[in-house]
Amino acid sequence: MSLQLFAHPFSSYCQKALIALYENNTAFTFRMLSPEDPATGQEFAALWPIKRFPILTDSGRTIVEATTIIEYLDHCYPGAVRLIPANAKDAIEVRMMDRVFDNYISTPQQRVVFDALRKPEARDAQGVAEARAMLDTTYAWLDDLMSSREWAAGERFSLADCAAAPALFYADWTHAIDRKFGNLHAYRSRLLARPSFARAVDEARVYRPFFPLGAPDRD
Repeated sequence: MSLQLFAHPFSSYCQKALIALYENNTAFTFRMLSPEDPATGQEFAALWPIKRFPILTDSGRTIVEATTIIEYLDHCYPGAVRLIPANAKDAIEVRMMDRVFDNYISTPQQRVVFDALRKPEARDAQGVAEARAMLDTTYAWLDDLMSSREWAAGERFSLADCAAAPALFYADWTHAIDRKFGNLHAYRSRLLARPSFARAVDEARVYRPFFPLGAPDRD
């Protein structure tokens, strides 16, 4: 099998790539990154010394970054669900929303989580406060946006929703989305009901005890 995904199922960015693969039942080999398999870890590090996952390999070619992996899949392994619209104007909206979820939901969410992993004397209270404020601001903006949309960039599931699903999933665990943001909660629920994301969530369920802030008993 030519496609290989080096990833871990509990990682939000790995889930982002997995959603795209699952949406179109694209055949691939999952290369699990874990301390129990040092050989795979060494192969991964040789392919991508930065060692940020996921990466996708295809017959000797290495594609890094989840967004680029999804773009590659949509172009080289297209399926019934096209994740990048053919219309250039629509594609710009999709790519813009992808960056919103990565930069203004995932990035501050991970800042809070990574801070919790530090020793108490090394923690950054100001940085965490800034991250939480960014999440609140973005939640409000997204709630307004989603009042007139089914999916992140309009009426069709896309790359933007692959980004949104794990981003909002973990963000609500980390810094709860206020219940007043009903449109955003409804969108998060639609994402959880999407079979491709539901599969990714279920595959990662066993790792929930490792969530640094404590995984809630839901989702």
